[in-house]
Amino acid sequence: MAKRTLTGTTLDTIVSLAKRRGFVFQSSEIYGGLSSVWDYGPVGAELKRNVKDAWWKSMVRERDDVVGIEASILMHPDVWVASGHLDNFTDPLVECKDCNKRFRQDQLEGEVCPNCGGAFGEPRQFNLMFKTFMGPVEDDAATVYLRPETAQAMFVNFENVQTTSRKKIPFGIAQIGKSFRNEITPGNFTFRTREFEQMEMEFFCEPGTDDKWHEYWMNFSMEWFKKYGIRGDKLLLRVHEADELPHYSKASADIEYKFPWGWGELETISNRTDFDLKAHSAKSGKDLSYFDDQKKERYVPFVVEPAMGADRSALAFLLDAYDEEGEGKEMRVVLRFHPDIAPFQVAVLPLSKKDTLNSTAQRVHDLLRPHFNTQYDDTQSIGRRYRRQDEIGTPLCVTVDFDTLDDDAVTIRNRDTMEQVRVPIENLEAAIRNQLNEMRADSQG
Repeated sequence: MAKRTLTGTTLDTIVSLAKRRGFVFQSSEIYGGLSSVWDYGPVGAELKRNVKDAWWKSMVRERDDVVGIEASILMHPDVWVASGHLDNFTDPLVECKDCNKRFRQDQLEGEVCPNCGGAFGEPRQFNLMFKTFMGPVEDDAATVYLRPETAQAMFVNFENVQTTSRKKIPFGIAQIGKSFRNEITPGNFTFRTREFEQMEMEFFCEPGTDDKWHEYWMNFSMEWFKKYGIRGDKLLLRVHEADELPHYSKASADIEYKFPWGWGELETISNRTDFDLKAHSAKSGKDLSYFDDQKKERYVPFVVEPAMGADRSALAFLLDAYDEEGEGKEMRVVLRFHPDIAPFQVAVLPLSKKDTLNSTAQRVHDLLRPHFNTQYDDTQSIGRRYRRQDEIGTPLCVTVDFDTLDDDAVTIRNRDTMEQVRVPIENLEAAIRNQLNEMRADSQG
């Protein structure tokens, strides 16, 4: 794979780069910001979209046994009663008697406040769901919740999707969407936030085959991260102990990444058994069982769920891609993204802003942009522009120079090797595809 000089970096370095290069900004920054809420800038929005597109391609478009939906954020309140979220979706909260700061009890080391050394009051359970009201009257009858996960929409739509897609067991339903959790102690940049995006899939299978499918999706998920460039030695599959399992799970495992602060969860793959479909059947009165035409029998499917965070994954790709070469003024910061994850695949750089080059450079840009995600950059010296593209991880730069006006050829510069080759414009698209394919093969973890 593409050689990296660094084995890791600090979170402060990434936060600084993210602000400087337009990956991530503090939300509402001009008003002092809103704690643990972040906005993706022009470069970050492309990165996160590419992560989601890569997941959707692997999970839905390249498979015959998974289909997608896009469900609403607001759902009937009884959904959260049936799922157990109203009773069980809680964290233990303690408050310091002296400074009144609040903490998750299970994440504290020691028995005194880390802020002031004061004593804590009695712990209480804090429900993580955001509550709001639907309609003009704010009373209990109008209470609804911002969904804390996307999974429940797949369960309540099981029959709708199975009937309209004509899928037979085993099959899956995938969804990418926003979720909201009123975390007590969010932090570590975009790792733990109150508003985030999930990529989840519910795979419905025959009871008795669930262990096999759980193993399959654990392996699939681990290989997915490696395929798109995460180094294998930075990934860990951690099986949950019995006392860690949520109320709906028979078995769960986390794929963890070695973040600057330690190992942290990227994805959880859970065997949810038939808990959810049975719970929603009981609460709604709707039969959510499945009739197997081949076996001529009816059963409630078991479910295996790979559930991944889009924001956490984008952060992991950003951290893992970060590299530095050289020293002092010669030091080069480069993000060695897989070409399908990189915010932009190609940058078109006219050597000069003179009108004699602009029309040709624009022609080259117009030729490439239907086929690749491209950026046009004509500000500052060519050396600074190369460094700028390195810092946002653009795999290839195409330079249009004054010789182009004579030979109708341009120079392709490779991000990782910094090698440059001269290519006729008529062969440029094919040459770029070849180089990107080589970089794809070289980027796999």
